[in-house]
Amino acid sequence: MTIQLPNKLGVHALVWVGGWSHAECREAIQNTVDAGYDLIEIPALDPSLIDTEHTLATLKEFGIKAACSLGLSFDADINNEDSAIVAKGEAKLMAALDVVAAIEGDYLGGVLFSALGKYSHPATEKSRANSVASLKRLAIAAQAKGITIGLEPVNRYESNLINTIDQAVAMIKDIGEPNVKVHIDIYHMNIEEQDLASPIINNAEHIGYVHIGASHRGGLGSGNVDFDELFGALAKINYKGVITFESFSSAIVHPDLSLALAIWRNLWTENKPMALSARKYMVEHIVRSNNLA
Repeated sequence: MTIQLPNKLGVHALVWVGGWSHAECREAIQNTVDAGYDLIEIPALDPSLIDTEHTLATLKEFGIKAACSLGLSFDADINNEDSAIVAKGEAKLMAALDVVAAIEGDYLGGVLFSALGKYSHPATEKSRANSVASLKRLAIAAQAKGITIGLEPVNRYESNLINTIDQAVAMIKDIGEPNVKVHIDIYHMNIEEQDLASPIINNAEHIGYVHIGASHRGGLGSGNVDFDELFGALAKINYKGVITFESFSSAIVHPDLSLALAIWRNLWTENKPMALSARKYMVEHIVRSNNLA
């Protein structure tokens, strides 16, 4: 008997490839399908490097959809008091939005609200206000394209602005647009939240996308994350959205993202069995948490 899961399962492209050349695009998409996933998440740190026509054709060939994610850089950061730096950051977000639309996706998420990296100072009222204003314009532009915007709370070493789900919800309320959601990531929750269940349950209506990964960003099921608590909370709020597996190793290097995420060592070398195992692990937990067996 085939069990109908309530969630589409995704995998981050960096599990497969370090860039997005035509060959890497095809490899990543084919591997995603071969491993049984429903969606691939493509990093768009530099939207200009993504050949959208080729990507869309390859996605259609293999019958799969894509989402995009990114984090801003310090020289193009909407969480800044300098209007020129803010403008560069907003332009990058708008370019990434165009990529999502061109590949017929419906989701753009990640650290859209700030640079992805360790700040030397707290966010200011002005820098936060600039971020809110830019994200409001992004959300309005995204609505016209049928795209949801996801704000991903990350740990204190990767942003000074949004580290918890509550902070993301507060910003979403200030943005005031219906297509902005919280993009939760269990890796960061495991660092910053008091527990893994209550922030999800208390903010159920705002949860729009889920990143799942081990506490050390290696193979799923290793590390110290309480995945029963996580999947139990998602089942309790009747979450029907995408759950995307992330895992990073120095075996596969993206020149910008690997540095930003401090991927210094090999947490795995064989990506295909690791991705297959991760999907099986997710399915088992979803089935058990939702009493689908």
